[in-house]
Amino acid sequence: MSTTAAAVVVYGATGHTGRFIVAELRRRGFTTVISGRNAAQLEALAAEWPDLVVRPATVDDPAALDRALAGAAAVINCAGPFAITGGPVVEAALRAGIPYVDVAAEIEANAAMFADYAEEAGGTETAVVPAMAFYGGLGDLLVTAAMGEWTAADEAHVAYGLSNWRPTAGTRTAGRVSHERRAGQRVRFADGELQYHDDKVVEQDWDFPEPLGLRTVIAEFTMADVVTVPSHLDVPTVTTYMAVEAARDLAGTDTPAPEAVDELGRSDQKFVVDVVVSAGGVERRATARGQDIYAVTAPLVVEAVERILAGKTRTTGVASAGAMFDAADFLRALSPYVAVELPH
Repeated sequence: MSTTAAAVVVYGATGHTGRFIVAELRRRGFTTVISGRNAAQLEALAAEWPDLVVRPATVDDPAALDRALAGAAAVINCAGPFAITGGPVVEAALRAGIPYVDVAAEIEANAAMFADYAEEAGGTETAVVPAMAFYGGLGDLLVTAAMGEWTAADEAHVAYGLSNWRPTAGTRTAGRVSHERRAGQRVRFADGELQYHDDKVVEQDWDFPEPLGLRTVIAEFTMADVVTVPSHLDVPTVTTYMAVEAARDLAGTDTPAPEAVDELGRSDQKFVVDVVVSAGGVERRATARGQDIYAVTAPLVVEAVERILAGKTRTTGVASAGAMFDAADFLRALSPYVAVELPH
């Protein structure tokens, strides 16, 4: 049986990112099962694409989740907030003995996935890849590729240059959940650990490669990379940055949702992810460019599933993108959706 003949379940298929993922699975020839909490929305999506298999399930019903995953080769969880859905869906995947991949950007949910399921997933040699998305996955792959043969680095910096950020309803919900879990505090990764703090927000300049150039960024605008990178790389300080324009969009209560501008359904948002790692005074840089952070998550997560099912992996159990895959090869495979520049 070919890799793509196997069925892949998309939990949260009717969401904004979920629809991109379903489209990418279909484009690559995967049999696609759509699942989630709202049966009516699932049926409406299936009416658009009649080859989809519909299996509704709520996360508080383990039996329904088991039925949704029955006979599948893998499951992709794109239903946030992942603080609520991550545990039940990964547990169903482990019961079924199939790979689990999610697109969580919630720092605490990602940390919990590594902490809570490493032993069980490792014991069954089932692949579990959290944060296999624009935030957490792409940055981790870039850091890993930039380090190359280095076994350790002093610092890793991941700067997000977004032309704008029109947040989805799911992004807003996940942000509220994270804010509540932290009691309003901010978080950083320094001295080898996550640190919660109330320090003042600091802005600085970052010289992005073209097309963005010099931009003001918010330092320690902390994203999921602070979980994924240290999960497998010896880097005691991981700092992420966000262009102020995007941060203001995200904070704005009246910022509209993304609007499609092309035949793929992508918005006009452009991004540059610029990574700098340093060790002993030597710096290495890796950069990725593309369009629409939600849309680009689809080739990221589907490429991951395709590689897992084909056995193109470096480890088993719970692992980040950079630990699970050959980072440089994976990044180059994302063309034409992502253009990368890596150290020679």
